[in-house]
Amino acid sequence: MKIQFVKYFSGRKYSSVMIIFLLMFSFQLSIASTPVPAKKQERPIVLIGGTIHTVSGAVIEKGMILFDKGKIIAVGVSFELPENVERIDVTGKQIYPGLINAASNIGLNEIESVRSTVDISETGRINSNVRAEVAVNPESELFPTTRANGVTVSHVMPGGSLIAGKTAAMMMDGWTFEEMTLKAPVGLYVHWPNLRVNRSPYSRQTEEEQKKGIESSMKELRSAFDDARAYLKAKKADGEKHQTDLRWEAFAPLFERKMALIAGADEVSQIESAVQFAKEQNVDLIIHGGRDSWKVAGLLKENNVGVIVEPVHDLPNRRWEDYDNPFTVPLKLYAAGVLFAISGGGNSTMSERNIGFQAATASSYGLPKEEALRSITLYAAKLLGIDSVVGSLDVGKDATLIVTTGDPLEIMSNVEMEFIQGRKIDLRSRHTELWKKYQEKYKQLGILK
Repeated sequence: MKIQFVKYFSGRKYSSVMIIFLLMFSFQLSIASTPVPAKKQERPIVLIGGTIHTVSGAVIEKGMILFDKGKIIAVGVSFELPENVERIDVTGKQIYPGLINAASNIGLNEIESVRSTVDISETGRINSNVRAEVAVNPESELFPTTRANGVTVSHVMPGGSLIAGKTAAMMMDGWTFEEMTLKAPVGLYVHWPNLRVNRSPYSRQTEEEQKKGIESSMKELRSAFDDARAYLKAKKADGEKHQTDLRWEAFAPLFERKMALIAGADEVSQIESAVQFAKEQNVDLIIHGGRDSWKVAGLLKENNVGVIVEPVHDLPNRRWEDYDNPFTVPLKLYAAGVLFAISGGGNSTMSERNIGFQAATASSYGLPKEEALRSITLYAAKLLGIDSVVGSLDVGKDATLIVTTGDPLEIMSNVEMEFIQGRKIDLRSRHTELWKKYQEKYKQLGILK
């Protein structure tokens, strides 16, 4: 391919930059491994003989699950099948709902060192009008490698400084962002101001300067909410006299409780502040991060506030904390009766595709195994407001599921089949292509047969 391009451009007046660009483009085409998005389900499909983990109910041994037009029709041991059904024998395999990553920036961040592939955040501090789903790149190489580990839905969140924008629950397959969007918006993401004063002698700011900065950030946040309420009230009274301001329009579903306020907060002071703020504003609240959430679990439970725990695989924030503090946050929230989901980590693709193993770590540190599984399926769906369609294998829900060789929380298990709304997903990825490549290498060396 490269030689053909060079021959084509020899003797022609093209800039060296253009030639290099086209050579790079041809190289990218030659190594592209992104599979073609799956087509819609054309006829009923039944999986027969596998162990069905409904998550919402009992485990069904040697069961059957029937789905058509993207929806689950029947789940059980025996039932009548349509004449034109496609039968797939999965005897000895395990069937689970597709995993849900409750916090992600997949599709917004491809290669961190290449600025043009990073679309996580916008400039400015008030970006409530930002829609995460619009910025998602369906061609991302990260979608195939992530869903290969069973992740079928990701909650994509924008970055930024204060009010980052609106989040979206995205399916992990599709031609366009419209096809991939399961629910948007899910919430309005706010990076909660850090309320802790750094008294270290090495701090660049004095205590007084830090306190003024905290006060300014909270005032800016309150002013944004007040301005949005005033705008919406005036627009409702006489819409013709007011120009549309998308920043304030974006607050409408939040005030109507059609989406949640998602506060990025780790410390106790941040979490308590966010809870108080949400009560004052009369909006639903979800805490994202929540490193110290277990310390105020009673407050969260009392105010019906859920937590997206991120990450589990991490070190303690403070030198005096127990080494296993991040591993035990889910257990402590579970014991307190707080709804929680375990996230794969919005800033790490590796952590994202290994979400099942993060849940497994929480399980090995005391969280019941069934609860660990629910934290990346049904509980995540409930937090995101999508539990009516995904999160468990129940009649009427989307046929979004995985067929595995074992427990998805176990690192030795593999995903052999995957369906998203009944569409059979091609599980090839950059990883599988490299595996085949180097398998061939060792065959040529005589190490493998």
